[in-house]
Amino acid sequence: MINDVNGQQVGQNHAQTNGVADPALPPNIYQQPMEAAIMEARQQTQCHIYNYESQWRCYAMGYSWRADMPFRFALGSFIEDKVNKVEIVQLSTANHKFIQRQVFDHQYPPTKIMWIPDREGHRHDLLATSGEHLRIWKVDMENGRTDIRAELKNIKQSEYASPLPSFDWNIDNPNVLGTCSIDTTCTIWDLEKETIKAQLIAHDKEVYDISFAAGVDCFASAGADGSIRQFDMRNLEHSTIVYESKEQAPFVRVAWNRSTTCYLACIMMNSNKVLIMDIRYPVSPILELNGHGDFVNSIAWAPNSSVHISTVGDDAQTLIWDLFGSQTVPIDHPSSCLLYTSDAADDMQCVDLGGRRIIKKKKKKK
Repeated sequence: MINDVNGQQVGQNHAQTNGVADPALPPNIYQQPMEAAIMEARQQTQCHIYNYESQWRCYAMGYSWRADMPFRFALGSFIEDKVNKVEIVQLSTANHKFIQRQVFDHQYPPTKIMWIPDREGHRHDLLATSGEHLRIWKVDMENGRTDIRAELKNIKQSEYASPLPSFDWNIDNPNVLGTCSIDTTCTIWDLEKETIKAQLIAHDKEVYDISFAAGVDCFASAGADGSIRQFDMRNLEHSTIVYESKEQAPFVRVAWNRSTTCYLACIMMNSNKVLIMDIRYPVSPILELNGHGDFVNSIAWAPNSSVHISTVGDDAQTLIWDLFGSQTVPIDHPSSCLLYTSDAADDMQCVDLGGRRIIKKKKKKK
């Protein structure tokens, strides 16, 4: 069960007894006896939490877009060895549990996993992973197998490649992917041709993250030089510094709000704050989200809302924020409207990898 910030259980709505309709309840609620109606409403609005425990320590995770493959995600292992694993997990409609559908080998721990942004299923069912290279996998759920389709390398002449901390898939043009590297470059790939469309030196130091805006032209990057930069693929000779930290603290994550081209979210390394930027007014953030008791390690905007964002921290908590409240402009001090605490909250042992943290679960004493 998910609790809100006041400790109230989400999904437990109560009908009014004065005959006034509660919009949170089903339309036919008042055609039934009140007690039965309340019970039915609770069942329909009940929030469920499904657990899946992998046999490996996990790091990367990607949630599937396809409507015909609901509740499907891929998990990447973090094994201190060359051979790692990627699991494909899906919720079983028979027993309402997550089950492992497939597992395949992956060289080194994948730093990020993404499914092709194809909700309607018009394209091949593809999965992308980053590590020392960008790999594209073709998934066959019916026959239970996954095969490598392409292995895209930044520098073909070199035997060794610089690791890729992250990448992003363009939602409006799934033929385009962008990767970032610790060699200070960002690379834009043409998936169909398996060739580089553009490659540029994006920062003075390592580039830790990349994020496409809505549309096909603009993307942002986060670098170890302490800057967030914006690029336009129509003119890559120039870039705009959206924000630069005064302490030159490395930025490890950037996420573009795809419901509006105005807002960016970013986090600095070893920081418990999330900065919200408006690219129309660069130089300083318009909001700072302070809700985590430890370092923030991941951020994600709501796919169908321009005002909600989710943040995850080393305090084993996930917070969902409403940045506007009931206003038309961002409020000065937003508060989280939903809170989820992981069962790993009591475990403070973790491993740092490129700005993200992996929580090690303690073995239970017999």
